[in-house]
Amino acid sequence: MSSETPNPRVPFSFELYPPRSASSHEALHETVRRLAAAGPDFISVTYGAGGSTGGRSLEVLRFIREHTAVEPLAHLTCVGNTYAGAATLIREFLDAGILSFLALRGDPPVGQDEPFLGDLESAAQLVQLIDRVQAERAPYEESPVPGIPGAARVSARRKASIAVAAFPNGHPRSVHRWQDVDALLAKQAAGATSAITQLFFHADDYLTFVERARAAGVTIPILPGIMPIVSPVRLARVLELTGETLPSELAIALDVEPTPEGRHEIGVEWAARLAREVVAGGAPGVHLYAFNQHDTVLTVLEEAGVLPVSRLR
Repeated sequence: MSSETPNPRVPFSFELYPPRSASSHEALHETVRRLAAAGPDFISVTYGAGGSTGGRSLEVLRFIREHTAVEPLAHLTCVGNTYAGAATLIREFLDAGILSFLALRGDPPVGQDEPFLGDLESAAQLVQLIDRVQAERAPYEESPVPGIPGAARVSARRKASIAVAAFPNGHPRSVHRWQDVDALLAKQAAGATSAITQLFFHADDYLTFVERARAAGVTIPILPGIMPIVSPVRLARVLELTGETLPSELAIALDVEPTPEGRHEIGVEWAARLAREVVAGGAPGVHLYAFNQHDTVLTVLEEAGVLPVSRLR
Protein backbone atom coordinates (compact mmCIF):
# COMPACT_ATOMS: atom_id res chain seq x y z
CA MET A 1 0.00 0.00 0.00
CA SER A 2 1.37 3.42 -0.92
CA SER A 3 2.24 5.74 1.96
CA GLU A 4 1.93 8.84 -0.21
CA THR A 5 -0.67 11.38 0.88
CA PRO A 6 -3.00 12.29 -1.98
CA ASN A 7 -2.90 15.88 -3.11
CA PRO A 8 -5.63 17.95 -1.45
CA ARG A 9 -8.48 19.04 -3.69
CA VAL A 10 -8.06 22.54 -5.11
CA PRO A 11 -11.44 24.36 -5.09
CA PHE A 12 -12.49 25.85 -8.41
CA SER A 13 -15.45 27.71 -9.85
CA PHE A 14 -16.67 29.24 -13.11
CA GLU A 15 -18.32 32.40 -14.40
CA LEU A 16 -20.93 32.43 -17.17
CA TYR A 17 -23.07 35.15 -18.70
CA PRO A 18 -26.77 34.97 -19.65
CA PRO A 19 -27.62 33.86 -23.20
CA ARG A 20 -28.02 36.83 -25.52
CA SER A 21 -30.74 35.14 -27.55
CA ALA A 22 -33.32 32.39 -27.10
CA SER A 23 -31.46 30.18 -29.57
CA SER A 24 -28.36 30.05 -27.36
CA HIS A 25 -30.23 28.77 -24.29
CA GLU A 26 -29.78 25.06 -25.02
CA ALA A 27 -26.07 25.46 -25.80
CA LEU A 28 -25.59 27.20 -22.45
CA HIS A 29 -27.55 24.49 -20.64
CA GLU A 30 -25.18 21.89 -22.10
CA THR A 31 -22.19 23.98 -20.97
CA VAL A 32 -23.67 24.18 -17.47
CA ARG A 33 -24.07 20.40 -17.38
CA ARG A 34 -20.47 19.83 -18.51
CA LEU A 35 -19.04 22.34 -16.02
CA ALA A 36 -21.20 21.01 -13.19
CA ALA A 37 -20.01 17.44 -13.87
CA ALA A 38 -16.44 18.57 -13.08
CA GLY A 39 -17.48 19.39 -9.49
CA PRO A 40 -17.01 23.16 -9.03
CA ASP A 41 -17.78 24.88 -5.75
CA PHE A 42 -20.10 27.31 -7.55
CA ILE A 43 -21.04 28.70 -10.96
CA SER A 44 -21.65 32.44 -11.12
CA VAL A 45 -23.85 34.22 -13.65
CA THR A 46 -23.24 37.84 -14.60
CA TYR A 47 -25.90 40.54 -14.51
CA GLY A 48 -26.32 43.23 -17.18
CA ALA A 49 -25.91 46.89 -16.33
CA GLY A 50 -29.19 48.56 -15.49
CA GLY A 51 -30.99 45.22 -15.35
CA SER A 52 -30.74 44.50 -19.08
CA THR A 53 -30.27 40.77 -18.56
CA GLY A 54 -31.69 40.33 -15.07
CA GLY A 55 -34.45 37.97 -16.15
CA ARG A 56 -32.12 35.85 -18.25
CA SER A 57 -29.62 35.71 -15.39
CA LEU A 58 -32.28 34.33 -13.07
CA GLU A 59 -33.30 31.74 -15.66
CA VAL A 60 -29.72 30.42 -15.81
CA LEU A 61 -29.37 30.48 -12.02
CA ARG A 62 -32.60 28.51 -11.67
CA PHE A 63 -31.38 25.97 -14.22
CA ILE A 64 -28.14 25.49 -12.26
CA ARG A 65 -30.05 25.07 -9.00
CA GLU A 66 -32.70 22.69 -10.38
CA HIS A 67 -30.58 20.55 -12.73
CA THR A 68 -27.20 20.30 -10.98
CA ALA A 69 -25.78 19.87 -7.49
CA VAL A 70 -23.67 23.04 -7.85
CA GLU A 71 -24.21 26.26 -5.91
CA PRO A 72 -25.47 29.08 -8.20
CA LEU A 73 -24.06 32.55 -7.50
CA ALA A 74 -25.87 35.69 -8.70
CA HIS A 75 -24.10 38.89 -9.71
CA LEU A 76 -25.71 42.16 -8.60
CA THR A 77 -24.61 45.68 -9.54
CA CYS A 78 -25.29 49.13 -8.17
CA VAL A 79 -25.37 50.76 -11.59
CA GLY A 80 -28.70 52.36 -12.38
CA ASN A 81 -30.44 50.74 -9.41
CA THR A 82 -32.61 52.47 -6.85
CA TYR A 83 -32.74 51.08 -3.30
CA ALA A 84 -36.26 49.84 -3.96
CA GLY A 85 -35.36 48.27 -7.29
CA ALA A 86 -32.28 46.54 -5.92
CA ALA A 87 -34.22 45.26 -2.89
CA THR A 88 -36.93 43.86 -5.16
CA LEU A 89 -34.33 42.08 -7.29
CA ILE A 90 -32.60 40.62 -4.21
CA ARG A 91 -35.95 39.29 -2.96
CA GLU A 92 -36.59 37.74 -6.35
CA PHE A 93 -33.27 35.89 -6.21
CA LEU A 94 -33.85 34.80 -2.60
CA ASP A 95 -37.36 33.58 -3.49
CA ALA A 96 -35.77 31.43 -6.20
CA GLY A 97 -33.50 29.82 -3.60
CA ILE A 98 -30.37 31.74 -4.56
CA LEU A 99 -28.24 32.31 -1.47
CA SER A 100 -24.87 33.28 -2.95
CA PHE A 101 -24.17 36.71 -4.46
CA LEU A 102 -21.38 38.76 -5.97
CA ALA A 103 -21.97 42.42 -5.06
CA LEU A 104 -20.44 44.82 -7.58
CA ARG A 105 -20.41 48.58 -7.95
CA GLY A 106 -20.35 48.22 -11.72
CA ASP A 107 -19.64 50.80 -14.39
CA PRO A 108 -22.07 53.17 -16.11
CA PRO A 109 -22.98 52.17 -19.68
CA VAL A 110 -20.89 53.70 -22.44
CA GLY A 111 -21.88 57.36 -22.87
CA GLN A 112 -23.30 57.68 -19.35
CA ASP A 113 -21.54 59.51 -16.55
CA GLU A 114 -21.32 58.86 -12.83
CA PRO A 115 -24.78 60.22 -11.85
CA PHE A 116 -26.21 57.19 -13.65
CA LEU A 117 -24.88 55.12 -10.76
CA GLY A 118 -28.19 55.24 -8.86
CA ASP A 119 -29.01 55.25 -5.15
CA LEU A 120 -26.28 52.76 -4.23
CA GLU A 121 -22.87 54.38 -4.40
CA SER A 122 -20.63 51.44 -3.56
CA ALA A 123 -20.47 47.67 -3.44
CA ALA A 124 -20.23 47.92 0.37
CA GLN A 125 -23.70 49.51 0.42
CA LEU A 126 -25.01 46.72 -1.79
CA VAL A 127 -23.54 44.11 0.59
CA GLN A 128 -25.39 45.76 3.46
CA LEU A 129 -28.62 45.87 1.45
CA ILE A 130 -28.44 42.14 0.68
CA ASP A 131 -28.01 41.45 4.41
CA ARG A 132 -30.88 43.80 5.26
CA VAL A 133 -33.28 42.28 2.74
CA GLN A 134 -32.55 38.77 3.96
CA ALA A 135 -32.92 39.85 7.60
CA GLU A 136 -36.45 41.07 6.81
CA ARG A 137 -37.49 37.54 5.87
CA ALA A 138 -38.57 34.83 8.33
CA PRO A 139 -35.55 33.73 10.38
CA TYR A 140 -36.42 30.07 9.84
CA GLU A 141 -37.54 27.78 7.05
CA GLU A 142 -39.94 24.85 7.06
CA SER A 143 -39.67 21.51 5.30
CA PRO A 144 -42.31 18.73 5.29
CA VAL A 145 -41.87 15.66 7.49
CA PRO A 146 -42.24 12.52 5.33
CA GLY A 147 -45.18 10.35 6.35
CA ILE A 148 -46.78 12.92 8.65
CA PRO A 149 -49.33 15.04 6.76
CA GLY A 150 -49.34 18.68 7.82
CA ALA A 151 -46.19 18.36 9.91
CA ALA A 152 -43.15 20.54 9.23
CA ARG A 153 -39.56 20.55 10.34
CA VAL A 154 -38.29 24.02 11.31
CA SER A 155 -34.65 24.97 10.91
CA ALA A 156 -32.63 28.19 10.96
CA ARG A 157 -32.53 29.92 7.58
CA ARG A 158 -29.12 29.77 5.91
CA LYS A 159 -27.43 33.17 5.74
CA ALA A 160 -26.52 34.46 2.29
CA SER A 161 -22.88 34.32 1.19
CA ILE A 162 -21.74 37.60 -0.35
CA ALA A 163 -18.61 37.85 -2.48
CA VAL A 164 -17.15 41.13 -3.70
CA ALA A 165 -14.61 42.17 -6.32
CA ALA A 166 -10.91 42.79 -5.70
CA PHE A 167 -8.46 44.47 -8.07
CA PRO A 168 -4.85 43.22 -7.84
CA ASN A 169 -3.57 45.92 -10.21
CA GLY A 170 -5.96 48.64 -9.14
CA HIS A 171 -9.38 49.68 -10.38
CA PRO A 172 -9.21 52.05 -13.40
CA ARG A 173 -10.69 54.82 -11.20
CA SER A 174 -8.27 54.28 -8.30
CA VAL A 175 -6.17 57.32 -7.43
CA HIS A 176 -3.59 55.66 -5.16
CA ARG A 177 -2.15 52.17 -4.68
CA TRP A 178 -3.85 51.54 -1.33
CA GLN A 179 -7.33 52.58 -2.44
CA ASP A 180 -8.27 49.09 -3.61
CA VAL A 181 -7.18 47.52 -0.31
CA ASP A 182 -9.13 50.20 1.59
CA ALA A 183 -12.20 49.46 -0.54
CA LEU A 184 -11.87 45.73 0.16
CA LEU A 185 -11.61 46.44 3.90
CA ALA A 186 -14.83 48.48 3.67
CA LYS A 187 -16.61 45.64 1.87
CA GLN A 188 -15.41 43.18 4.49
CA ALA A 189 -16.67 45.46 7.27
CA ALA A 190 -20.04 45.68 5.49
CA GLY A 191 -20.42 41.89 5.67
CA ALA A 192 -18.70 40.44 2.59
CA THR A 193 -17.67 36.81 3.12
CA SER A 194 -15.17 36.44 0.25
CA ALA A 195 -13.63 38.25 -2.70
CA ILE A 196 -12.97 37.35 -6.34
CA THR A 197 -10.28 39.22 -8.24
CA GLN A 198 -10.47 40.82 -11.61
CA LEU A 199 -8.22 39.04 -14.11
CA PHE A 200 -4.47 39.52 -13.97
CA PHE A 201 -1.64 38.19 -16.13
CA HIS A 202 1.17 37.42 -13.67
CA ALA A 203 1.03 35.42 -10.44
CA ASP A 204 2.95 38.11 -8.55
CA ASP A 205 0.13 40.58 -9.28
CA TYR A 206 -2.23 38.43 -7.22
CA LEU A 207 0.21 37.25 -4.56
CA THR A 208 1.52 40.76 -3.83
CA PHE A 209 -2.01 42.16 -3.60
CA VAL A 210 -3.05 39.43 -1.16
CA GLU A 211 0.04 40.12 0.96
CA ARG A 212 -0.81 43.84 1.12
CA ALA A 213 -4.47 43.10 1.87
CA ARG A 214 -3.60 40.70 4.71
CA ALA A 215 -1.17 43.23 6.20
CA ALA A 216 -3.97 45.82 6.18
CA GLY A 217 -6.43 43.52 7.97
CA VAL A 218 -8.36 41.76 5.21
CA THR A 219 -9.19 38.27 6.45
CA ILE A 220 -11.80 37.00 3.98
CA PRO A 221 -10.72 34.51 1.28
CA ILE A 222 -9.47 36.19 -1.91
CA LEU A 223 -10.09 33.96 -4.91
CA PRO A 224 -7.97 34.59 -8.03
CA GLY A 225 -9.98 35.23 -11.20
CA ILE A 226 -8.26 33.71 -14.25
CA MET A 227 -9.29 34.21 -17.86
CA PRO A 228 -7.92 32.07 -20.71
CA ILE A 229 -6.94 34.54 -23.47
CA VAL A 230 -6.98 32.56 -26.71
CA SER A 231 -6.89 35.29 -29.39
CA PRO A 232 -5.50 38.81 -29.97
CA VAL A 233 -9.09 40.07 -30.37
CA ARG A 234 -10.09 38.79 -26.95
CA LEU A 235 -6.95 40.25 -25.41
CA ALA A 236 -7.64 43.68 -26.91
CA ARG A 237 -11.25 43.60 -25.70
CA VAL A 238 -10.25 42.56 -22.18
CA LEU A 239 -7.64 45.32 -21.93
CA GLU A 240 -10.21 47.85 -23.12
CA LEU A 241 -12.74 46.79 -20.49
CA THR A 242 -10.39 46.41 -17.53
CA GLY A 243 -7.61 48.94 -18.08
CA GLU A 244 -5.00 46.24 -17.39
CA THR A 245 -1.46 46.73 -18.72
CA LEU A 246 -0.67 44.88 -21.95
CA PRO A 247 1.08 41.55 -21.16
CA SER A 248 3.76 41.83 -23.84
CA GLU A 249 4.92 38.22 -23.82
CA LEU A 250 1.40 36.84 -24.22
CA ALA A 251 0.45 39.47 -26.80
CA ILE A 252 3.48 38.70 -28.99
CA ALA A 253 2.94 34.95 -28.75
CA LEU A 254 -0.68 35.30 -29.85
CA ASP A 255 0.22 37.68 -32.67
CA VAL A 256 2.94 35.53 -34.22
CA GLU A 257 1.02 32.23 -34.01
CA PRO A 258 -0.76 31.79 -37.39
CA THR A 259 -3.42 29.24 -36.43
CA PRO A 260 -6.48 29.44 -34.12
CA GLU A 261 -5.51 26.07 -32.67
CA GLY A 262 -2.03 27.31 -31.83
CA ARG A 263 -3.34 30.51 -30.25
CA HIS A 264 -5.80 28.47 -28.20
CA GLU A 265 -2.96 26.28 -26.93
CA ILE A 266 -0.91 29.36 -25.98
CA GLY A 267 -3.83 30.89 -24.05
CA VAL A 268 -4.64 27.66 -22.23
CA GLU A 269 -1.03 27.08 -21.18
CA TRP A 270 -0.68 30.70 -19.95
CA ALA A 271 -3.84 30.35 -17.82
CA ALA A 272 -2.82 26.89 -16.55
CA ARG A 273 0.62 28.14 -15.51
CA LEU A 274 -1.01 31.09 -13.74
CA ALA A 275 -3.35 28.73 -11.88
CA ARG A 276 -0.48 26.48 -10.80
CA GLU A 277 1.57 29.41 -9.55
CA VAL A 278 -1.16 31.13 -7.52
CA VAL A 279 -2.23 27.84 -5.93
CA ALA A 280 1.40 27.12 -5.04
CA GLY A 281 1.53 30.61 -3.53
CA GLY A 282 -1.42 29.91 -1.24
CA ALA A 283 -4.53 30.84 -3.23
CA PRO A 284 -7.68 29.23 -1.76
CA GLY A 285 -8.72 28.00 -5.22
CA VAL A 286 -9.20 29.34 -8.75
CA HIS A 287 -12.15 31.06 -10.42
CA LEU A 288 -12.25 30.75 -14.23
CA TYR A 289 -14.04 33.08 -16.64
CA ALA A 290 -15.55 30.54 -19.04
CA PHE A 291 -16.96 32.70 -21.88
CA ASN A 292 -19.93 30.26 -21.93
CA GLN A 293 -17.73 27.43 -23.20
CA HIS A 294 -16.67 24.40 -21.21
CA ASP A 295 -13.80 22.89 -23.22
CA THR A 296 -11.24 25.66 -22.68
CA VAL A 297 -11.63 26.09 -18.93
CA LEU A 298 -11.74 22.34 -18.27
CA THR A 299 -8.52 21.95 -20.26
CA VAL A 300 -6.93 24.75 -18.20
CA LEU A 301 -7.83 22.92 -14.98
CA GLU A 302 -6.46 19.64 -16.37
CA GLU A 303 -3.16 21.20 -17.44
CA ALA A 304 -2.90 22.98 -14.10
CA GLY A 305 -3.26 19.67 -12.30
CA VAL A 306 -6.49 20.74 -10.59
CA LEU A 307 -8.54 18.13 -12.48
CA PRO A 308 -7.52 14.71 -13.76
CA VAL A 309 -7.60 14.40 -17.54
CA SER A 310 -11.32 14.41 -18.22
CA ARG A 311 -13.51 12.44 -20.55
CA LEU A 312 -16.49 14.66 -19.75
CA ARG A 313 -15.76 16.95 -22.68
